[in-house]
Amino acid sequence: MHLALNAWFWDSPTTGSGQYTRRLVEGLADLAPGLQISLIVSPREGQNEEAAASALPGSCSLHSVPGDRSNLGKVWFEQIAFPRACARIDAEVAHVPYWAPPVRSSLPTVVTIHDLIPLVLRRYRGGPLQRLYTALVSAAARGATLVLTDSEASRRDILSRLALSHRSVRTVPLAADGRFDPEPTSRDAAIRAAYGLPGQYVLYLGGFDWRKNLATLFAAYREAAPAIAEECPLVIAGQLPKEDTLLTPHPRRLMQEHPRLEGSVHFSGFVEERDKPALYRGAVAFVFPSRYEGFGLPPLEALACGTPVVASNAASLPEIVGDAGILLPPDDAAGMAGALIQLAVDERFRAEMSSRALAQAAKFSWQRTAAATLTAYEDARRRGASENA
Repeated sequence: MHLALNAWFWDSPTTGSGQYTRRLVEGLADLAPGLQISLIVSPREGQNEEAAASALPGSCSLHSVPGDRSNLGKVWFEQIAFPRACARIDAEVAHVPYWAPPVRSSLPTVVTIHDLIPLVLRRYRGGPLQRLYTALVSAAARGATLVLTDSEASRRDILSRLALSHRSVRTVPLAADGRFDPEPTSRDAAIRAAYGLPGQYVLYLGGFDWRKNLATLFAAYREAAPAIAEECPLVIAGQLPKEDTLLTPHPRRLMQEHPRLEGSVHFSGFVEERDKPALYRGAVAFVFPSRYEGFGLPPLEALACGTPVVASNAASLPEIVGDAGILLPPDDAAGMAGALIQLAVDERFRAEMSSRALAQAAKFSWQRTAAATLTAYEDARRRGASENA
């Protein structure tokens, strides 16, 4: 089979769509060496295409199309350049690994919709141009041969909001990268020291937009602080937002609303991907009170490192965390505080939750993700052949 893959995010490995695209391609190349994968890209200015092509798995090739990386250039790539390239290289199936399929395609098309944040959460709908783009990709998704999504929660949203048929939408869970494991390395202590981390701590690592719900995190830690702050300060890891807005409330301002937290919260700043496992492994608990996740990769990464998770019971998170963590309503600061205290002071309970974490994380793998996705390609090709017969 010849697969054409929209690789707009291929050179953005720190984004969720970029990570998904790379891990999926690697998994497919290992699983099905005979699968011909053509990555359709729009290179960034100054990018070394030969170097990029040399780093691809053996069954992959890189096909560049002219264009620019502006918002308008991205729409042109998705709607015009990508389907034209698919036809030019005689691909049999196309895959768009994020929510932006072409309205018209000459071959069966699979699209992965990770979440429907702009439709589910009002404050994420954006201005007129962003709403127009959402309307475009929503309409285009209805013409896709198959839609893949990361969780049953997202599948329910897609069926409800996009009015697609049940048989055209499949859940294919993601997985944590293999480097997330419980075994410490000789560099772990040095990595944590480089970020100024204490010997043990409660960890938050993720984004800082409104849905991540850091207001509840700080309220929870304020209640837990008298019992655990001295031994387990709170570490907020990640690049902080440049501005304090309604969509991106600044964590430092949120923390200042709780004066008693001064001195008990450490901001690590940006964390390199390669350093994240060491941060997870050093944490007594990982806390993730998000209000909405299409999948929720950080909690799964924490579980894979054997770190107990305290998370909200919203959207997809119960599917990811299962009984391996403590799940509470997103606004239950008191409940989260109690969970953090128990994990910090009760070593036996923490060990039990760590064991559960590893068992839960083992249920997810990129091999399974790749296998289910390959099946989707084969089914899409058969459906396309049937429709054209």
